[in-house]
Amino acid sequence: MGRPPAKDLTERELEVMHVFWAQGEATAAEARERLAATGLDRTYTTIANLVRILYEKGFLQQVNDERPFIYRAVRSYEDVSGRLLGDLVQRVFRGSRAQLLCRLVAQRKLTAEERAVLERILKEQGR
Repeated sequence: MGRPPAKDLTERELEVMHVFWAQGEATAAEARERLAATGLDRTYTTIANLVRILYEKGFLQQVNDERPFIYRAVRSYEDVSGRLLGDLVQRVFRGSRAQLLCRLVAQRKLTAEERAVLERILKEQGR
């Protein structure tokens, strides 16, 4: 008996999802062109297979019935990134957001922009 399909995104699937989050709707060929423009030059077949897998996993939906098929994201960036971050916190930091924050800040000095964002978030949380 085979393994059930993975529900998590691979690194390459996540690359493709970023195209759909930024673009809205796209064909596999358009997604490939967009990735190539950012330096991620993959073959059309590779991207078409990734789009098919994302469709089967429920991350993309097909919006037309004729070729070339057009797809759009079903799951939002906020939903997917939040779940992935939550999984990371659980698996790597055993649920400790404090440990995650310490590791982030210890990695390298915060830029002025990062510090301002963090201060704004803390002020909003304090209200």
